[in-house]
Amino acid sequence: MPDFPDKAFFTQSLLHWHSTENSRELPWKNETDPYKIWLSEIILQQTRAEQGLPYYLKFTEAYPTITDLAAAEDEVVFKLWQGLGYYNRCRNMLATARIVANDYNGVFPNTYEQILALKGIGPYTAAAIASFAFKLPHAVVDGNVYRVLSRCFGIEVSSDSTEGKVLFLELANELLPKGQSNLFNQAIMDLGATVCTPAAFKCLECPLASKCTANSLRRQSDFPVRSKKVVVKTRYFNYFLFRCGNDVWLQKRAEGDIWHNLFEPYLVETNEVANLTALLKNEHLSAIDTTKTTLAGKSSQRLTHRVIEAVFYTVDCATKPTFLPTDGWVNVKDIHKYAFPKTVADFMERIMGNASAPTLF
Repeated sequence: MPDFPDKAFFTQSLLHWHSTENSRELPWKNETDPYKIWLSEIILQQTRAEQGLPYYLKFTEAYPTITDLAAAEDEVVFKLWQGLGYYNRCRNMLATARIVANDYNGVFPNTYEQILALKGIGPYTAAAIASFAFKLPHAVVDGNVYRVLSRCFGIEVSSDSTEGKVLFLELANELLPKGQSNLFNQAIMDLGATVCTPAAFKCLECPLASKCTANSLRRQSDFPVRSKKVVVKTRYFNYFLFRCGNDVWLQKRAEGDIWHNLFEPYLVETNEVANLTALLKNEHLSAIDTTKTTLAGKSSQRLTHRVIEAVFYTVDCATKPTFLPTDGWVNVKDIHKYAFPKTVADFMERIMGNASAPTLF
């Protein structure tokens, strides 16, 4: 365990800063309703607070209680989630809402172990709910906390290693003040988000600066240490939006891949960039009328471990192609009911936003 000059100083200074200078305002701060705390934590996984804020407000307005969320239709919830990405979070969120509604009579469990057992909740989220809702002595360790602790204690162990994760969690739990875990956890996360930031660190404003190892050595940028490199794969999605009268054809993505259960136009995935001539060699597309096929846009979307390079074509049909399942046709007036991946949603909104929708189809 790192030998910080005065661990009591760390905790006391942090709490004093939190009570006198921490001006970060977010609607879930000081919240004690475990449902709303859980909802905010799920939304904020892999998401910046500024991006997640409007979604939190939309969800709490649409579903004031966890039983309201449990009773909602999947497609409606996915549509509300659209744009946040990482849709597995949304699926797990619905599963947990229904478990709490059915198995706990709508009352969120109040022990760390019970919370951790819920779908889509890991040690971090379980600690956050246990601490913020029930003031249980569990430290919350996220990227902001790794940064604050590694700089103050001069921890050279990689924060993404097994050894590092154990070390940081043990240290954070040791620093927790008795009966004030909620205040401490909020304070250290806010300090990392507003003062001890990755690049524009504000050491002159930091209550820990006088005893911070990184500050004394002028090595702030060296912490936290990371060892893993993310391998990014590029995938090439070629979409064909078939339009016939006022109908368009959509399909739901299958499980076992990204974006499953979300909707998209007809897709041809290739191993590399492909032009229309190459794409029309597809057994189904070979018969389409090229004079009615238009390149309608391109986009690039970065996910955690992959980049999606998407190309969009529109295909205007006098009759509905027989190779497309008949149950996939959707009237343009109903498209707003469907949840799409962000890159597809942006395309659909742009296509339908040019003048009035009926004139485009």
